[in-house]
Order: sequence, then C-alpha cells, then structure tokens
Amino acid sequence: MDSKLIAWNGDVQPEAVDILTGDGGLVVVPTKVGYIIMTSDKEGLERKFEAKERNRNKPGVVLCGSLEQLRALAQLTPEIDAFYERHWNDDILLGCILPWKEEAVAALPDDGTKELMMDGRGTSCFVIKFGVPGEKLAKELYEKHGRFAFASSANPSGKGNRGLVEGIGERIHDRADLIIEANDYVASIQPEATTETRHEQGVMISMVDADGTLIPEQGGQRSISPAPVVIRKGLDINRIMAILAESFNSWDFRQGEYY
Repeated sequence: MDSKLIAWNGDVQPEAVDILTGDGGLVVVPTKVGYIIMTSDKEGLERKFEAKERNRNKPGVVLCGSLEQLRALAQLTPEIDAFYERHWNDDILLGCILPWKEEAVAALPDDGTKELMMDGRGTSCFVIKFGVPGEKLAKELYEKHGRFAFASSANPSGKGNRGLVEGIGERIHDRADLIIEANDYVASIQPEATTETRHEQGVMISMVDADGTLIPEQGGQRSISPAPVVIRKGLDINRIMAILAESFNSWDFRQGEYY
C-alpha cells in the first residue's frame, strides 16, 4: 500500500492541516481541474520548485478560501472586486494577476517567502473557487492558523496529470508528504469530457500593466488601456469571457502572455 495516499474525507483533511502548519510541508490536493501541490511557507516553496523543476519567474499562485482573504491580501479596484464576487457567487474557478497590498506583504515572514511567491513585479495570481477540497483547506489554514496556501499544478512541468492522482508523476509523488486522492470529485466537474478534451487548468487574467501596476477603473468608458488581459484559457473560459464583456468595455485575449 501507498503510505502517503489517502482518500479525501469530504471536508477539511486534518492530516494536511498538520503537515501544512509545520515547517516545509508539501501536500498534493485535488481541484476542479486536476491535482496541485500545496505548501504554506518558504521551505515548502523551495521544495515545490525543486519537485516541479519549474522556472521561478512566473507569478506565484495564492489560493484564497474566502473573498475576505482575497480582499485582505490583494490590491483591487471596485470593478475587479465585483468581478471576483460574481465568479465567487457562480462558483467559477478564476485566477487574476494582482499586486499585493503593502500591509499584507509587511506581515509576511522575512525569510525569503516573498521572493518565491511573487514575480519580479511583486504580483501573484490570486485564485478562488478552485475546488472544495482545497478551498476548505486554504480557508482553515488562513483563518485558524494564519498561514497562506501556495500552489502549482501537480505534474511535471509542461505535462498534465489528466485529473488522475496516478498522473502526478514519480518525482512529485516521492517528494510529497501527503497525497489526497479524489479522482471522482475531479471527474465530476467535467463529466462529459474525455482525457483529451478536458481542461487541465483554470483561466488566468492579468489585471496589471507591464510594470505590475493595477489597471485603472473603466467606469463605463470605452477604449481604456491598460485593460484586463486573458493570458490563459481553461475551465469555463466561455462563461468568464461573457462576464468580462459585461464587466469591462475594454479587455484583451493574449494566450500565453505571462510577462
């Protein structure tokens, strides 16, 4: 038997909380689009990058278990706040590139965490509604333990895990402290999809300019620049673009433009 592998219990997984409130914990967690690596401190971030063999210049992913957490950490305009709230209420996975609030950065430990969870512009991707197992865990970590949940997809860089715990790869399996299995939950999000047609990631939208500064409010005006930019397509892309069109008169689609 695999001593690291446990089935999701349908609620907050206490074994994961114990690991992620310790030093350097690394847990594989199911989401709406597959499996992710979750960690909560600088040592864990170092382990995540090593496990993924991933470049460090992309914005880090911060998992928000509530809108209150998002609002406490990220800089938002009223328009971006309302955009997030719409997705929260409709249970739509969404990640946006945003700057951190100064007071949130000041509260971080001075141990190098900041450099590993942000890009060179001081931005991260703040994600909501990524799936019940991880949402419950991220909320518990933040509200009861004051810890953040940072994430990367749990598969070798450039390769998908097909929404199966068996697809995370030997390297990530060997480096994880715990693996939470919920293949049935992952499959339930895209019940009609095949392994070839399913989305393996969430939509990502940049809400900053090239320097990492928050985009201006549009206030119903047209041809405002800089504007929101869809930089990665994924689950519910059509629903998200429809909400973008309702929320902003100006926005752009540039698949793969991360920087």
